[in-house]
Amino acid sequence: MKKTQLLLLLFTSCIFLWNCHQKTNENNTEKLMEKDFTKYVNPLIGTSKMGHVFPGATAPFGMVQLGPQTNFQPMFNQDGSYNKETYEYCAGYQYKDSTIIGFAHTNFSGTGHSDLGDFLVMPTTGNLLLDPLKTKEGNKGFYSKFSHKTEQASPGHYEVNLNSYNIKAELTASERVGFHQYTFPKSEDAHIILDMVYNVYHHNNKNVWTFIRVENDTLVTGYRQTKGWARTKKVFFAMQFSKPFKSYGHKKYNKETYDGFYRRFKQDENFPEMAGKDIRAYFNFDTEEGEKIKIKFALSPVSTNGALNNLKTEIPHWDFDKTREETKAKWNKELHKIEVETLSEKDKITFYTALYHTNLSPILYEDVDGKYRGLDQNIYTSEGFTNYTIFSLWDTYRALHPLYNIIQPQRNNDMIKSMLAHHDQSVHKMLPIWSHYANENWCMIGYHATSVIADALAKNVGDFDINHALEASTNTATVRYFDGLGDYIDYKYVPDDKSHSSVSKTLEYAYNDWCIAQIAKKAGNSNIEKEYLDRSEYYNNVYDPSIGFMRPKLSNGSFRENFDPMDTHGQGFIEGNAWNYGLYVPQNIDHMVEMMGGKEKFSKQLDELFTMEIEDKYIEKHEDITRDGIIGNYVHGNEPGHHIPYLYNWTGHPEKTQERVRMIMDTMYAPTVEGLCGNDDAGQMSAWYIFSCLGFYPVTPGSSYYAIGSPNVKEATIHLGNGKTLKIIAKNQSKENVYVKSVTVNGKKINNYLLSHDDIANGGEIIFEMSNK
Repeated sequence: MKKTQLLLLLFTSCIFLWNCHQKTNENNTEKLMEKDFTKYVNPLIGTSKMGHVFPGATAPFGMVQLGPQTNFQPMFNQDGSYNKETYEYCAGYQYKDSTIIGFAHTNFSGTGHSDLGDFLVMPTTGNLLLDPLKTKEGNKGFYSKFSHKTEQASPGHYEVNLNSYNIKAELTASERVGFHQYTFPKSEDAHIILDMVYNVYHHNNKNVWTFIRVENDTLVTGYRQTKGWARTKKVFFAMQFSKPFKSYGHKKYNKETYDGFYRRFKQDENFPEMAGKDIRAYFNFDTEEGEKIKIKFALSPVSTNGALNNLKTEIPHWDFDKTREETKAKWNKELHKIEVETLSEKDKITFYTALYHTNLSPILYEDVDGKYRGLDQNIYTSEGFTNYTIFSLWDTYRALHPLYNIIQPQRNNDMIKSMLAHHDQSVHKMLPIWSHYANENWCMIGYHATSVIADALAKNVGDFDINHALEASTNTATVRYFDGLGDYIDYKYVPDDKSHSSVSKTLEYAYNDWCIAQIAKKAGNSNIEKEYLDRSEYYNNVYDPSIGFMRPKLSNGSFRENFDPMDTHGQGFIEGNAWNYGLYVPQNIDHMVEMMGGKEKFSKQLDELFTMEIEDKYIEKHEDITRDGIIGNYVHGNEPGHHIPYLYNWTGHPEKTQERVRMIMDTMYAPTVEGLCGNDDAGQMSAWYIFSCLGFYPVTPGSSYYAIGSPNVKEATIHLGNGKTLKIIAKNQSKENVYVKSVTVNGKKINNYLLSHDDIANGGEIIFEMSNK
């Protein structure tokens, strides 16, 4: 009897302790979610000069990116030449401006080329004006002056006073719906303009067709098709007002060649159909002093019905503050995945803004019912995954997708499945190169979806079909008409007299082929593994030992004579020179170092790279390379060199990696509007900072190792996507203590310069002991 009572007591005690443990975990989770990480995010960081980031309102990875557009710079001048100023407006916004022409619902963030800017909405009062900058008579258009003093931006929220109209504009968003709130003065001439002419990177033939239906006095639907960076882009919308408009109309800006029997109607006023190439519509209201007019603006890649369903599902109410708080909570959920203690408040703002930037794209690209537009322009339903778009892969394979494998593994799995769907819908049977909005835009070089796939497999992320992934990868790597790929297969390098950027292509194809070999190895296909390992050695064929640089080679087997390793233009490299881009053999760094003269010589070459000066003439032909992002001859403002500071680890001088990495974090990033030294490139620049702050970096995506650097945090807690937690501690951390004396993982000392992914994914504790020497 006593034994039974004792067992019962023990059992009861265990239940009690387990419940206490669960309660503690729940309380910890609640406390964690109560923390407001958004207060450390400033979306205006990087909005000046080269950062090209989006400052408006969006949910994490949201389809709607609703933000201010501060100028309208067409892509071409009147004489047909390229308008260089359009480059400044890749995100539609520049901090230097003092005007706003409206708020668009689609935007890129941080890219070096652009598109989008769909569905510009602008509230005005007074005489109706339908030209954004200047009227035909040369008078002021419908733009408004604004001051940064009244501008506020935070995750999921943007507001500003439109001084020309005394209107307060506030924006928030769910994933698929933009939510506007405009506070008007008393007026009998209040207007909401829907500008369907405006585009980012606009040109005269960009708008293919625009269609608008006025369903009733509070609901408008429609779509626009454009031909820009995305050759065939269709976006559908549903626009709902909180108050009935009293009248409406539109103006066409294209010459009508044929309008059938629609010509019997007076179509420009109060006619419920609007159709044409270039249209600006308007909706008129009477307003009282302080009256708020709200607009819910839903997007869909499929149909207006899809947009309406998105609207009703995501924001079925008119409570602006509720949506703003819900979206803020979504941002806190993402931002809390890495908790950091930094040496200064400024560092914390820089860190969390960088983490915020890594959650802006890729974006959701499907309706709430799972329907999306495929690459072949047919409509599909995602099964077993969520569909994403905006894959800036030449940039993001380097650090952004590896970061997702740590903190966003499920999303990265969905992104890979989206890439495989792209392949299946492609008439070329290729994985995406640079894709957005159901279009392949073919920007940049390489086939880096293979890297994203290989990296996920190396880190045991995802449940995608490995054989499907292998087939898609080899299909992509054998499309002979793609960008010199046939010549690469035949010559075992890309001949410079047959294809531009020949050295860069050879180096990147070789790395991508190594990635395919890793996929094949995981799939157990030894024949494909061997074939692509052989191809991964082709980088050797463009190295010229007589000068110590990678160099363009001609189809006759000789190196090109007219060659300058300093020049970033026309020397066989894309957006780089031989000094930077020529150090790109991530799949075999040891051999690259040996090939280039051994450890000491290679280390001195890196020293020279960081300390020599590059003349303006060598960079003046590239809008993606500016002084803001250059240290010596090292270009941090563009992606090809992001791994370079970590290469010292392979020369026996990890202390130099530590010096350089900390110096780059201190000089190339800051919590200011000029706080990015180059395009954020869809989050890659920010992902480099996140990894480097934590003390390690994925020099070779597709392998399971990270190079150790020098952490810039005092402590970090990473809430891993697999449910585990990793704590990083930098003992004796200070601005002076940039050197790593020792690293231990769960009590075990690391004896080289590498961390394995298991060291990260298994959770526990990594301790860096810092020193000033």
